[in-house]
Amino acid sequence: MVLPDYPPPLKNGYDANESRTSLYKSRHISLQSHVDSLAAQSMYEYDNRESVPEIPAIYGGHGRGRSTSFLMEKKHSSLGPESMVYGSISPSPVQVPEPKPFQELKVGKLHEALFIGICVMAQFMCLAGLGQAIAPVHIIADGLGVTNPGQESWFAASYSLTTGTFILISGRLGDILGHKRVFVFGYLFLGIWSGFAGFSAYVGRQIFFDFCRSMQGFGGALLAPNALALLGRAYAPGIKKNLVFALFGAMAPWGFVFGALFGSIFSQLAWWPWTFWSYGIAAFALSAFALLIVPKQLAKEAQFAGQTHRPGFDWTGSVLGVAGLVLVNVAWNNGPLYGWSTPHVYFTLIIGLLCLVAFFWVEARALSPILPVAALNGTVTYTMALVGIGWGSFGIWIYYSWRFLEELRGQTPLSVSAEYTPALICGLLAAGATGFMLTHTPVAFTMMIAMLAFFIGHVIAGTMPVNQSYWAQMFISILIMPFGMDMSFPAGTVILSNHMPREHQGLAMSLVNTMVNYSISIALGIAGTVESNVNNHGKTFEDTVHGIRCAYYTGIALAGCGLLLGALFFVRTMMKEGWKVMQH
Repeated sequence: MVLPDYPPPLKNGYDANESRTSLYKSRHISLQSHVDSLAAQSMYEYDNRESVPEIPAIYGGHGRGRSTSFLMEKKHSSLGPESMVYGSISPSPVQVPEPKPFQELKVGKLHEALFIGICVMAQFMCLAGLGQAIAPVHIIADGLGVTNPGQESWFAASYSLTTGTFILISGRLGDILGHKRVFVFGYLFLGIWSGFAGFSAYVGRQIFFDFCRSMQGFGGALLAPNALALLGRAYAPGIKKNLVFALFGAMAPWGFVFGALFGSIFSQLAWWPWTFWSYGIAAFALSAFALLIVPKQLAKEAQFAGQTHRPGFDWTGSVLGVAGLVLVNVAWNNGPLYGWSTPHVYFTLIIGLLCLVAFFWVEARALSPILPVAALNGTVTYTMALVGIGWGSFGIWIYYSWRFLEELRGQTPLSVSAEYTPALICGLLAAGATGFMLTHTPVAFTMMIAMLAFFIGHVIAGTMPVNQSYWAQMFISILIMPFGMDMSFPAGTVILSNHMPREHQGLAMSLVNTMVNYSISIALGIAGTVESNVNNHGKTFEDTVHGIRCAYYTGIALAGCGLLLGALFFVRTMMKEGWKVMQH
């Protein structure tokens, strides 16, 4: 196009050409902005992989007769003035999916009570699986020909190892396959391998029994996070949800005591394999019951209703995470058996730590991570650390308290199980108190009180003389420890459940259960290392007492660290937020 040669405007007075020049310049700027707008719009649609409609042929010719009126026809899109386009090309507005409103559980009162019951039984069965091998540990060891205390600790550690290791993966599987399906299969899997654990009496090999126990732990890993995910999807954040989670946590002492009680009854009065066979029968019954009771509203199809995007599975992160957690745990639990100077022990630990570093690196960049590293803020991370420290000290307390009463005081497994029954009532009281505190006090305060309970209960048990009445210190310790368990677990689950969307409740609940179970196994390995290095191989009674006492001191140190961190967490929260209670 040839531009007309307009003379410059006069400095003084009015020039008729001035208006024409202004008109031309405005049109020139308008045309340029229109072209830029078209280019920007084309780039926008290309970046968003949208198909760009072709410009009609009338706009592409070079003849004088082509129309330019399309450049002046403005069309306003829904994206606002800055996204205004011209002509027939208009962008597809970006559709941001609105969050789905929470749907209340539409079942009857009886059905709802049965649903809550079958879910909280998952926590009961997981802790019963731990207690059933701790109470009759010496009877099982005699049946398998095991005499080394370090090998006996694997009866409990192998179960907690796989439970803590595979919980993250099982929670993700629940997000993908449906929490109900994985939950029902978890009971079934737990029952199968409980039966095999009983049949290890015919095999007579400790390694086979430990493998069956680890497979039992995998069944527990399938249960716990998916049960919590079902409850998390069924109830909106509020008092009712807090109370349900508190009831779930209260099943921890009930499960352990009943598992230890029935394990003692079958081992002392019948034959120890019946401990695991009866447990397997109960698991089969619960699997069938869960299939019928869990509402269809929470099944896989309902879980992804109206969603076009389904969560993926991170295979690389899963392999690295499992390898790292297993190797680190095996190293810590083999340290007391072979000594830390043995090359395969510390090489296993180094390789495991490297796998964990690679795991976190991969998860920070994964599209569908097993562990949402980016979503973990400081408060959630600190809370999970407190849960791990507190429950690690609890694992030391429960294992060595049982050994103290059986080995040093000469009590039978059945009598020791009876002495732990006060924990049942205290567990319920602690659950009710936790439900109240979570709605009236900051979560940091609840966690600090839980750490205080862990510490006081451990100090009382770790300092009791051998020749002392049960009522003097052990009874008091048993009354206090459930408050640490049943305050720390619901607090952690409520925090993560409220920080994760409903379709990722399995992933959220997995973090708490991972810290609970894995920390127990690691802490037992640490305490076992201390015991084996100070007890002079248990040559005398005094050596055995000294070894158990030092293991207690290890748990006290761990609980004291948790109390210090919990107090700092509470003070920091008060300085930053004040007395802030969770909104419901």
